[in-house]
Amino acid sequence: MSDIKVLVVDDEARMRKLVRDFLTRQGYDVLEAGDGEEALDKFYKDKSIALVILDVMMPKMNGWDVCKEIRQTSKVPIIMLTAKSDESDELLGFELGVDEYVTKPFSPKILVARAEAILRRANKLGEDAKVREMGGIQLDRSAHEVTIDGKHLDLSFKEFELLDYFMENAGIALSREKILDSVWNYDYFGDARTIDTHVKKLRSKMGAKGDYIKTIWGVGYKFEV
Repeated sequence: MSDIKVLVVDDEARMRKLVRDFLTRQGYDVLEAGDGEEALDKFYKDKSIALVILDVMMPKMNGWDVCKEIRQTSKVPIIMLTAKSDESDELLGFELGVDEYVTKPFSPKILVARAEAILRRANKLGEDAKVREMGGIQLDRSAHEVTIDGKHLDLSFKEFELLDYFMENAGIALSREKILDSVWNYDYFGDARTIDTHVKKLRSKMGAKGDYIKTIWGVGYKFEV
């Protein structure tokens, strides 16, 4: 696992050390940055970074701006750290393409578990060469690309996973709890906002094909062509 690199970005040296120690204990190769500008410098220099753990409040350049810039060129999974518990902040994070959102103070063990879940899922997608095709949608799991009627669809890492899960279970009514457990891969300490926000964003990007994702009132969602 030592070849898997994680970039930890936080202006508090003590926090970086805490996260680094727990990650290195699990065998990850950890890079550190103390502000947003340093984070981008390291991210662009090292193309093998597999995950970014990013604090929101930082000098020079905050986490939101770093996330926006990274998302212009990369789908690398991002876990956002914040001292705020404001719902609007969490929703903003998901809108920007953040894959996970962790509020301080947090358990380092839980953070590492979330990181491992994301990386396991990413590795699974990278190893699986299957292509799903349905209703004009083509999802290439090995290339991590989606096209609709031949046109490229720009999805975040988590939006891709969600669409993949829907297509894999086409015609089956899926509860929000089952989607969280299967796509997020751990016992999620959030609520339905997470699923609903991602589905709303995914539907919007899919245009008319977004109607394939049907709301099952009182249950969750079903993908049906």
